[in-house]
Amino acid sequence: MVRLKNIALARSARKLSCNQSNKINIMRLKEKYQKEIIPQLQEKFGYKNERNVPHLDKVVLNVGFGRFSKEKEYLANVERGLIKISGQKVVFTKAKKSISAFKIREGMTIGAMVTMRDHRMYDFIEKLVNITFPRVRDFRGISDKAVDEKGNITIGIKDYSCFPEIKAEDVDTIYGLEICIATSAKNREEGLELFHRFGFPFKK
Repeated sequence: MVRLKNIALARSARKLSCNQSNKINIMRLKEKYQKEIIPQLQEKFGYKNERNVPHLDKVVLNVGFGRFSKEKEYLANVERGLIKISGQKVVFTKAKKSISAFKIREGMTIGAMVTMRDHRMYDFIEKLVNITFPRVRDFRGISDKAVDEKGNITIGIKDYSCFPEIKAEDVDTIYGLEICIATSAKNREEGLELFHRFGFPFKK
C-alpha cells in the first residue's frame, strides 16, 4: 500500500515539475547548452570537436539520516520530500560496515538518494538556479571551492522547504540535503566555467 502511494506521489510530482518548468520564461537549459554554451566553451578552451566540450552528466540528491535512522516517520518524510523534488523513486542507502562509535550496524539504512539524468537533470538545474537559490534564506552565493579538481560541484542545502515543490503545510520536520552535480570536465577550471555558463550564482 505504501509503495503504491509512493508511485502515485512520484507521478504527481513529475506533473508538478513539468507545470513549474513551463512557467519559467527563459530558454530551456538543454537548448541553451547546445546553442550558446558549447560555442562559448569551444572559443574559450579551443575545443575542435563538440564531443570534447564538458557537459552535465548527472545530479545526485543525498540525505543522511544520522540519529533519526531508526525513526520510520522521519524516513518516510524524507522519502516523500525527495520524490516531490525529483519526480522519481528514492533509493535507500545502507551501511557497508558496522561502526560502534556511531551505533551503526552493517546493513542499517543510513540515508536516501536520487539520481537524475537527461531531461530531469536539466529541469532540476533550471529550477535550482532560477527558483530554489533565490528562495534560500540569507543566500549569498556559492563558494567556488564547491567545485572539486575533477570539475564536479557539491552544494549543501540546510532546509529542503526552499524547493518550489514543497508546500509549507507538508513540512513535518526540517532536514537538509546535499546536491552533487557531476560533469565530464577534465579539471576544475573547465567545470567552474561550465557552471558559470549555466548561471550558477557564485560569490564574487
